[in-house]
Amino acid sequence: MTRGTTGTNRLRRVDRWLAAHPAFLRAEAPLVVDLGYGAAPWTAAELFDRLRRVRPDTRVVGIEIDPERVAAAEPHARPGLEFRLGGFELPLPDARSPDIVRALNVLRQYEEHEVPAIWHRMAGRLSPAGLLVDGTSNEVGRVASWVGVTAAGPETFTVSLRLAGLERPSVVAERLPKALIHRNVPGERIHALLADLDRFWLHSAGYAEFGPVQHWQETVARLAAAGWSVLTPPRRVRLGELTVPWTEVEPQGFAW
Repeated sequence: MTRGTTGTNRLRRVDRWLAAHPAFLRAEAPLVVDLGYGAAPWTAAELFDRLRRVRPDTRVVGIEIDPERVAAAEPHARPGLEFRLGGFELPLPDARSPDIVRALNVLRQYEEHEVPAIWHRMAGRLSPAGLLVDGTSNEVGRVASWVGVTAAGPETFTVSLRLAGLERPSVVAERLPKALIHRNVPGERIHALLADLDRFWLHSAGYAEFGPVQHWQETVARLAAAGWSVLTPPRRVRLGELTVPWTEVEPQGFAW
């Protein structure tokens, strides 16, 4: 069971990313899981509202392993939003397969070596084009990162930062997913990515005169010019996002 302290608006960055993801946009009547929503149902309700603005046919199921949390959440259920007792087995209505599973701030309490098996278990429940998102964020939602996982394995790694007041991109090191947080050391790919982000952020300091968005855009452009495979569309770079292939940050010895 997680600590359950997730506050309102904490997961807005990943919600925004999910609302634009093809796995959500192309799904037929999207079924979305908020796994481990915590002591209060706010994050599940916020996910529901954000996704419904894009796809009014979205259904969201909040799943928690603590019966008391499920009971406390049930009064907040409404058409299209419900709460169920469960864990990584993802119990869903009519045994449906979810199109999206959001598991933010859940796996941080597990050991790193346990992560692939947990990903396998949840990804095995996804619809054919479904997506699992495993990551973490800081308490106010200004710093977040996550891995996008499909039934074939992890595919992408995303960083999302509030650019106003950002001192250096590597602040995200404290909020890396469990699979990466202990790998931010020399010789690992994630360390190389964060080091390059900080280096190009410093080299692009002159662009800060035009605002933090322009500073970040130039940083990402230099990152791409240095050989990193930036997958982020320009309009999302403006939001403080950066997505690269999982293979470019995959830890040494990782096995799917």
